[in-house]
Amino acid sequence: MINPAMETERFTLEFFAGGSKVFLRPAVKEDAFDIIENVEEIIQKGRYLQKERVRTIEEEQAFIEEMKQKDNMYTAVEVDGRVVGIARLIRGELKMKRHTAFFRTWLSNSAQGIGLGNKMMDYTIHWGKLHGLHKICLTVFAANKIARQLYEKYGFVVEGVQKQQVYFNGEYDDEIMMAYFYNNPTP
Repeated sequence: MINPAMETERFTLEFFAGGSKVFLRPAVKEDAFDIIENVEEIIQKGRYLQKERVRTIEEEQAFIEEMKQKDNMYTAVEVDGRVVGIARLIRGELKMKRHTAFFRTWLSNSAQGIGLGNKMMDYTIHWGKLHGLHKICLTVFAANKIARQLYEKYGFVVEGVQKQQVYFNGEYDDEIMMAYFYNNPTP
């Protein structure tokens, strides 16, 4: 599952997928261009990413630095030297919520279907454990069945459903709130 090398300061996971060398590692400012280029492609499809515009390179670089300063996880998925996806855990801002983190992720089309989602989940859950999290929260659209199945496989449970919460391409969709608990898997 998780390589002991992930315990290092760089918290890097290296493996092969689809014949390519893949690194899951902390995002750095130099990743900003690849990140915004891939996000733009996903936004144009307009389906599962809750974002309507990409950040500028400067905004993305500042965001990467802010994530690091606040002890949040911002993981780059690097394939053949290019960032093709990310995973983020944004810890609760208030002291009373510091034990929680909100999860967001995406992979470009070229990086889907080769097992990277599983590796990202392994990495994310391990990072949360190392950083003392008790709970990871996320939201997923009901129509995104592949993502829902992945989260359920990793032990995420449904906490609630916001009916017809989103509207795109002429259709409403529910937004499902899910959570992973480190110490109490079935609250």
